[in-house]
Amino acid sequence: MTVLLGIDLGDRRIGVATGDTATGSVRPLLTLRRGTSSEDAAAIGRICAEQRVEAVVVGLPLNMDGSESTQSERTRSWVSEIAPRLQLPVTLRDERRTSEEAEARLGQAPRGRSGGPPSAHARTSWRARVDREAAAGIVQRELDALGPEVSR
Repeated sequence: MTVLLGIDLGDRRIGVATGDTATGSVRPLLTLRRGTSSEDAAAIGRICAEQRVEAVVVGLPLNMDGSESTQSERTRSWVSEIAPRLQLPVTLRDERRTSEEAEARLGQAPRGRSGGPPSAHARTSWRARVDREAAAGIVQRELDALGPEVSR
Protein backbone atom coordinates (compact mmCIF):
# COMPACT_ATOMS: atom_id res chain seq x y z
CA MET A 1 0.00 0.00 0.00
CA THR A 2 1.19 3.48 -0.90
CA VAL A 3 -0.50 6.63 0.30
CA LEU A 4 -0.34 9.46 -2.22
CA LEU A 5 -0.84 13.12 -1.43
CA GLY A 6 -2.42 15.13 -4.23
CA ILE A 7 -1.94 18.87 -4.49
CA ASP A 8 -3.95 21.41 -6.46
CA LEU A 9 -1.72 24.48 -6.31
CA GLY A 10 -3.34 27.87 -6.69
CA ASP A 11 -2.18 31.43 -6.21
CA ARG A 12 -3.99 31.76 -2.86
CA ARG A 13 -4.82 28.22 -1.76
CA ILE A 14 -3.52 24.66 -1.93
CA GLY A 15 -6.10 21.90 -2.23
CA VAL A 16 -4.96 18.64 -0.65
CA ALA A 17 -6.29 15.08 -1.05
CA THR A 18 -5.05 11.58 -0.34
CA GLY A 19 -5.21 8.39 -2.33
CA ASP A 20 -4.45 4.79 -1.44
CA THR A 21 -2.95 2.48 -4.04
CA ALA A 22 -4.12 -0.64 -2.18
CA THR A 23 -7.80 0.26 -2.23
CA GLY A 24 -7.91 2.81 -5.04
CA SER A 25 -9.75 5.16 -2.68
CA VAL A 26 -9.37 8.92 -2.93
CA ARG A 27 -10.34 11.43 -0.25
CA PRO A 28 -10.39 15.24 -0.34
CA LEU A 29 -8.53 16.27 2.81
CA LEU A 30 -8.14 20.00 3.38
CA THR A 31 -7.30 23.35 1.87
CA LEU A 32 -4.26 25.33 2.95
CA ARG A 33 -3.69 29.04 2.57
CA ARG A 34 -0.60 29.67 0.44
CA GLY A 35 2.41 31.10 2.19
CA THR A 36 6.07 31.24 1.36
CA SER A 37 7.57 28.12 -0.14
CA SER A 38 9.11 27.35 3.28
CA GLU A 39 5.74 27.68 5.00
CA ASP A 40 4.06 25.60 2.31
CA ALA A 41 6.72 22.88 2.58
CA ALA A 42 6.43 22.78 6.39
CA ALA A 43 2.63 22.48 6.27
CA ILE A 44 2.71 19.82 3.55
CA GLY A 45 5.48 17.98 5.40
CA ARG A 46 3.31 17.82 8.55
CA ILE A 47 0.38 16.47 6.53
CA CYS A 48 2.64 13.87 4.88
CA ALA A 49 3.84 12.69 8.29
CA GLU A 50 0.31 12.57 9.75
CA GLN A 51 -1.11 10.70 6.77
CA ARG A 52 1.96 8.45 6.29
CA VAL A 53 2.33 9.68 2.73
CA GLU A 54 4.91 7.93 0.56
CA ALA A 55 4.66 10.06 -2.60
CA VAL A 56 3.32 13.45 -3.65
CA VAL A 57 1.62 14.30 -6.93
CA VAL A 58 1.16 17.95 -7.89
CA GLY A 59 -1.26 19.06 -10.57
CA LEU A 60 0.44 20.68 -13.57
CA PRO A 61 -1.75 23.32 -15.21
CA LEU A 62 -1.38 22.92 -18.95
CA ASN A 63 -3.12 24.79 -21.74
CA MET A 64 -5.95 22.90 -23.42
CA ASP A 65 -3.63 22.00 -26.31
CA GLY A 66 -1.21 20.38 -23.82
CA SER A 67 1.38 23.15 -23.99
CA GLU A 68 2.90 24.71 -20.89
CA SER A 69 1.48 27.93 -19.48
CA THR A 70 2.84 30.68 -17.26
CA GLN A 71 1.11 28.91 -14.37
CA SER A 72 2.91 25.68 -15.36
CA GLU A 73 6.23 27.48 -14.96
CA ARG A 74 5.17 28.82 -11.55
CA THR A 75 4.11 25.35 -10.46
CA ARG A 76 7.39 23.78 -11.60
CA SER A 77 9.31 26.48 -9.73
CA TRP A 78 7.27 25.91 -6.55
CA VAL A 79 7.81 22.14 -6.80
CA SER A 80 11.56 22.61 -7.24
CA GLU A 81 11.59 24.68 -4.02
CA ILE A 82 9.50 22.38 -1.82
CA ALA A 83 10.40 18.89 -3.12
CA PRO A 84 13.85 18.73 -1.48
CA ARG A 85 12.30 19.71 1.86
CA LEU A 86 9.69 16.95 1.73
CA GLN A 87 12.21 14.17 1.12
CA LEU A 88 9.55 12.21 -0.79
CA PRO A 89 9.11 11.46 -4.47
CA VAL A 90 7.21 14.33 -6.09
CA THR A 91 5.67 13.96 -9.55
CA LEU A 92 3.60 16.23 -11.75
CA ARG A 93 0.28 15.17 -13.28
CA ASP A 94 -1.78 16.95 -15.93
CA GLU A 95 -4.62 18.72 -14.13
CA ARG A 96 -6.59 20.06 -17.07
CA ARG A 97 -10.29 20.37 -16.22
CA THR A 98 -9.96 19.07 -12.64
CA SER A 99 -11.44 22.27 -11.21
CA GLU A 100 -14.33 22.24 -13.68
CA GLU A 101 -14.99 18.58 -12.89
CA ALA A 102 -14.91 19.37 -9.16
CA GLU A 103 -17.39 22.23 -9.63
CA ALA A 104 -19.68 19.94 -11.62
CA ARG A 105 -19.61 17.34 -8.81
CA LEU A 106 -20.28 19.96 -6.13
CA GLY A 107 -22.86 22.01 -7.97
CA GLN A 108 -23.11 25.77 -7.81
CA ALA A 109 -22.02 27.80 -4.82
CA PRO A 110 -24.84 28.13 -2.30
CA ARG A 111 -27.02 31.23 -2.48
CA GLY A 112 -27.09 33.80 0.29
CA ARG A 113 -29.73 33.73 3.02
CA SER A 114 -32.04 36.05 1.14
CA GLY A 115 -31.55 34.14 -2.11
CA GLY A 116 -28.99 36.60 -3.40
CA PRO A 117 -25.33 36.02 -4.07
CA PRO A 118 -23.39 34.06 -1.45
CA SER A 119 -21.53 35.97 1.23
CA ALA A 120 -17.78 36.44 0.85
CA HIS A 121 -17.23 33.78 3.51
CA ALA A 122 -19.56 31.28 1.79
CA ARG A 123 -17.88 31.92 -1.57
CA THR A 124 -14.40 31.45 -0.05
CA SER A 125 -15.49 28.23 1.69
CA TRP A 126 -16.96 26.89 -1.54
CA ARG A 127 -13.76 27.70 -3.48
CA ALA A 128 -11.70 25.91 -0.82
CA ARG A 129 -13.94 22.85 -1.21
CA VAL A 130 -13.48 22.97 -4.99
CA ASP A 131 -9.70 23.06 -4.46
CA ARG A 132 -9.85 19.91 -2.28
CA GLU A 133 -12.04 18.14 -4.83
CA ALA A 134 -9.68 19.17 -7.66
CA ALA A 135 -6.77 17.70 -5.65
CA ALA A 136 -8.79 14.49 -5.36
CA GLY A 137 -9.15 14.50 -9.15
CA ILE A 138 -5.38 14.83 -9.51
CA VAL A 139 -4.82 11.85 -7.18
CA GLN A 140 -7.40 9.82 -9.11
CA ARG A 141 -5.58 10.54 -12.37
CA GLU A 142 -2.33 9.37 -10.80
CA LEU A 143 -3.97 6.16 -9.56
CA ASP A 144 -5.45 5.61 -13.02
CA ALA A 145 -2.01 6.10 -14.59
CA LEU A 146 -0.51 3.51 -12.26
CA GLY A 147 -2.74 0.98 -13.97
CA PRO A 148 -4.19 -2.35 -12.97
CA GLU A 149 -1.80 -3.00 -10.09
CA VAL A 150 -3.88 -0.47 -8.13
CA SER A 151 -6.97 -2.06 -6.61
CA ARG A 152 -10.32 -0.53 -7.49
